[in-house]
Amino acid sequence: MKKIGIDLGTTNILVYMPGKGVVINEPSVVAISAIDKKVIAVGLEAKEMLGRTPDTIIAQKPLKDGVIADYKTTEAMLRYFINKAIGGIRLFRPEVMVAVPAGITSTERKAVIDATIAAGAKAAYIIKEPVVAAIGANIPIGSASGHMIIDIGGGTSEIAVISLGGIVTSTSVRIGGNKLDHAITEFIRRKHNLAIGERTAEEVKINVGSALYLKEKMYMEVRGRDMISGLPKTIKVSSDDITEAIQPELEGIVMAVKSVLHETPPELSADVITNGITMSGGTSLLRNIDKLVTQATGISTYVADDALYCVAKGTGIALENLESYKRSILATK
Repeated sequence: MKKIGIDLGTTNILVYMPGKGVVINEPSVVAISAIDKKVIAVGLEAKEMLGRTPDTIIAQKPLKDGVIADYKTTEAMLRYFINKAIGGIRLFRPEVMVAVPAGITSTERKAVIDATIAAGAKAAYIIKEPVVAAIGANIPIGSASGHMIIDIGGGTSEIAVISLGGIVTSTSVRIGGNKLDHAITEFIRRKHNLAIGERTAEEVKINVGSALYLKEKMYMEVRGRDMISGLPKTIKVSSDDITEAIQPELEGIVMAVKSVLHETPPELSADVITNGITMSGGTSLLRNIDKLVTQATGISTYVADDALYCVAKGTGIALENLESYKRSILATK
């Protein structure tokens, strides 16, 4: 029986197959023909087209803030990734486990299940991101001890305290890598009168971005279009610029972490102080973001190994041990 775990991310979709690990890691972008609404390209190929397409092709992201914004396109995208993972001939329909944000509504949940079944799955299971992120980060979620996980992806930040395999307190804020990229774009436009694309903003964030001001500044050349002359122009930005640009968004994540800590029962709070806070997700790779959380909460925080793959790995592990994780999957709260 083929089994597939899918981390349905706003920016990237990761597909995990037990025994093989992460087999696909591609952007959640679909290119569609404006004339007959046919899907032309999915994933990497479609991302290359973002911001560069003629009028006849629309490149879009069918997921917004971790949930389905465009049903048809999501279904086409899931079908593409499921086919690609299984390869060629499909004699068996696979069992698919999809990780979704903890704050998802029952309607959004149903949309994910329907889209997964329509895309060719025999059975579709839904599991909440903080739980699978914790499983993937090797946190013993079944123990009677409280563990805090902060999973920051492209569209959402999921913060949860997990004990006995379930979520005790959690919150989901729609702040992630995309919001940081947008903040960088706006900042560069305001400060330098330069218009840059979202891919450039992401490169800047990765190369010189930091959650805290760096002792030794880093610099990077950025190319874009001058807002006044309309001509191409190159400027130099420093890590300080980027830290300043993303402060308001990071503040939102820190507030969310504090609110979850406020709602955590005292016994579990004590556990969290002992165990520390684990961070996962692509955006947790931003320089010093763990130090920022430590400063704000006073609790030692660290980024999980393979932070980018925690959720995908967790879905795979949960699939392989369906029986023992039934409680976590069926918990609709």
